[in-house]
Amino acid sequence: MTAVTASLHTSNITSLPLLARGKVRDNYAVGDDRILMVASDRLSAFDVIMGEPIPGKGALLTRMALFWFDKLGHIVPNHLTGESPESVVRPDEVAQVRDRSMLVKRLKPIPVEAVVRGYLAGSGWQEYQESRSVCGVPLPAGLTNASKLPEPIYTPAAKAAAGEHDENISFEQTVAVVGPELAAQIRDVSIALYKAAAKIALAKGMIIADTKFEFGLDADGTLVLMDEVLTPDSSRYWPVEGYDAAWRAGQNPPSYDKQFVRDWLEQVRIHGKPWGKTPPAPRLPQDVIEKTAAKYREALERLTA
Repeated sequence: MTAVTASLHTSNITSLPLLARGKVRDNYAVGDDRILMVASDRLSAFDVIMGEPIPGKGALLTRMALFWFDKLGHIVPNHLTGESPESVVRPDEVAQVRDRSMLVKRLKPIPVEAVVRGYLAGSGWQEYQESRSVCGVPLPAGLTNASKLPEPIYTPAAKAAAGEHDENISFEQTVAVVGPELAAQIRDVSIALYKAAAKIALAKGMIIADTKFEFGLDADGTLVLMDEVLTPDSSRYWPVEGYDAAWRAGQNPPSYDKQFVRDWLEQVRIHGKPWGKTPPAPRLPQDVIEKTAAKYREALERLTA
């Protein structure tokens, strides 16, 4: 047998209390001050978790997040403890944890998704066509799909309950949630993180069109960057090559994420009808799984080359 890490759709760490299962990550309590975050190989599309894992995805996401935590640590503290995730589980559970986990500080989460957009895409493009603004931020006339914005903009979202969509909110609404000082700090730090990351990625031949950050507060009230950061699951990555042609045609450039899965799900038919984007998800064919895995691998390889 070749030494291939087995895919992990759902972890089962019985030596630690399970706190929550997200779309991708399983979080376990380590005492009352730390969390073991296990990145599974699950993939969600249209907020529905697929039944088939994407081989290697959890390890790739973890490596990419660790890369960015290291590069951006001078801007804001992060939640990493520096301790080995393998050290807090039983020997028979190490295989579920190795290469795909982070042992992090337990923080008070801030219920705001800190979204930064450097390009006009997705829901931002849809909103711009209606109001020439995104989340209340006015933008110049004449922009097209995938246009680079004059300056990155901060467009927060309210974190939704499990299974529901996050809701775009205005900066003023975040002030109502967390107060003016913290709201301004989150905005300014998020834009600084995006600008620094976008510069690094561009030197590697990749555009970060938009991304979202999550923050928490430690016991001293210090703002701390948490969860994942700048992975293809939380960011829209485009290769530099092909961007100009797509932008001039008003099209979305090819992206390093689960677009293969989304495209397939949009055209799949179940009993002659389109899938309704509700569970259960259709079974993913092997070629879609393999193409999606290849895109995640390519993103990491380009970034860390």
